[in-house]
Amino acid sequence: MFKTLKNIWRVEELRKRIIFTLFVLIIFRIGSFVPVPGVNKDVFTQTNQAGNELFGLLNTFSGGALSQFSIFALSIFPYITSSIIVQLLSMDVIPKFAEWNKQGEHGKKQLAQITRYGTVILGLIQAFAMSVGFNRMYGAEMVPGATFIDYVVIAIVLTAGTSFLMWLGEQITERGIGNGISIIIFAGIAAGIPMHIRTTIESNFIQDGQVFMNTLKGLIILLILILIITGVIFIQQGIRKIPVQYAKRVVGNKMYGGQNTHIPLKINGAGVIPVIFAMSLLQFPVILASFWGHMSWSKWITANLAYDSPLGMVLYVLMIIGFTFFYTFVQMNPNQMADNMKKNGGYVPGIRPGKATEKYLTRVMTRLTMAGALFLAVISVIPVFIGALAGLPRTVQIGGTALLIVVGVALDTMKQIESQLIKRHYKGFINK
Repeated sequence: MFKTLKNIWRVEELRKRIIFTLFVLIIFRIGSFVPVPGVNKDVFTQTNQAGNELFGLLNTFSGGALSQFSIFALSIFPYITSSIIVQLLSMDVIPKFAEWNKQGEHGKKQLAQITRYGTVILGLIQAFAMSVGFNRMYGAEMVPGATFIDYVVIAIVLTAGTSFLMWLGEQITERGIGNGISIIIFAGIAAGIPMHIRTTIESNFIQDGQVFMNTLKGLIILLILILIITGVIFIQQGIRKIPVQYAKRVVGNKMYGGQNTHIPLKINGAGVIPVIFAMSLLQFPVILASFWGHMSWSKWITANLAYDSPLGMVLYVLMIIGFTFFYTFVQMNPNQMADNMKKNGGYVPGIRPGKATEKYLTRVMTRLTMAGALFLAVISVIPVFIGALAGLPRTVQIGGTALLIVVGVALDTMKQIESQLIKRHYKGFINK
């Protein structure tokens, strides 16, 4: 491993990409502490500590920016929501979007531009609702003498912060080590890990006369962490190889084809994206409803759509499964794979080319994706059950989902670095 780390710094291009990524993450962390103008940050911070259970998850994903009500308080969630909407509309809902979705790189650029516009629109709506809602929740001291113009200015600043984060993520993807948006989320979660560890220890383990119970709780938490990390690595690395045979063909005086290869289908082809999508959508109505906490309908939403409530947990699991299937089949379309194999003279042994191959690939992908989706759902909700049974704080329940995302993004990033090393004939982390 140390030799691999040494090899990373020998490759000039890879070294530059890593340094650039680290520089961007430093900018992200600095921006998390830059307050929004016109807001009494001290009042917000003190009051928000009492409501930490409600906003703990979003605060974790934003790297503490929400508790500071900084320019990055919205985090990257408007971009995630916009991406979901655009991808759904690309599934033959809007013909132009569906056409762009089939045009390769040019179409992706058009859809990316639409996603950016959607991010700004959703960011303005969420930021304005957040500024009005927080002021209504915390009182006039948070925004002294607040007027409509003040709310508009705050909304513009928060939206600009989200747009800047979106741009930083794109820069990491293009000029860094890839997976820009995921790495931004990873950095926010990782920045809050020390705080969660300290909170957990102070609230549960520093108690006189309960040495055995404290030790037992500590072992439970450690076991959960080990199981999550092991499970994520095991599932993320698991693949099903579909054998493919290419027929021989003669072009001029040369013979092409005739070789055996395979299509690697991952058990969890969507990674941790479904968990991020599901958590983003599930928490959005809860946060909005909390701004009108005195209303009966808002109390019902807050109580029943929280991810640790029975209804909220069911919706959370269903959304994870749904997004896993959606994202996997968007990334790897069985129809396109079957058509490409047929055009190049390839076929799966024992399966007729064309429609039969498409049905076979769809059946295999459905089974694999279901296994991956159920795994993501189980790993996401296990910490909630264990935390409730052991009386652990909410930070541990949040930490289960956060750790799932951290490990998944770390694996994807490692593979990006691995591919760069293999290109230059260096051994990577996996291929020893």
